Amino acid sequence: MSASTPATGRNTVATAEPSQYLTFQLAGEMFAIGILAIREIIEYGELTTVPMMPPSVRGVINLRGAVVPVIDLQARFGRESTPVGKRTCIVIVEVEAEDGERQVLGIVVDAVSEVLDIAAADIEPAPAFGARIRADFIQGMGKVRGRFVILLDLAHVLAGDELAALAEHAGNTDTAMA
Repeated sequence: MSASTPATGRNTVATAEPSQYLTFQLAGEMFAIGILAIREIIEYGELTTVPMMPPSVRGVINLRGAVVPVIDLQARFGRESTPVGKRTCIVIVEVEAEDGERQVLGIVVDAVSEVLDIAAADIEPAPAFGARIRADFIQGMGKVRGRFVILLDLAHVLAGDELAALAEHAGNTDTAMA
């Protein structure tokens, strides 16, 4: 089979070129997000809790003068909050909100693993059932070294009422700081 052979009838995730994903652990499971959304990875440190935020919002951090909300993915998936360990870190991502504005958020992960190239041919569609998180949170299932990695759709995971509340709160904080 040559490199120019067209993709077979299965329509998985768009391109034939490998895409790069950052893989990380959450409660013993392997997840991945596209590296284009990632700004940086920082050590888990002091967070400031914000009253009346949803349970999945751990708090906010000061990242070079900017207020950055931190989301606990475990809690967002309807599970117990992520316990903080030696390898716990915060992945700083940039996502587009429903109103088209870009929002910088931190997500708490148990441990960052590696950056992997996953070819489109190695990505299966999200399962209709069986995953322990909502199907709309899953972009696809990447096959890596004989096992599956759950590719998260950050736009869906971090969308909705929580993102709107965070954007509104961040706007109020910026106004208060000015």
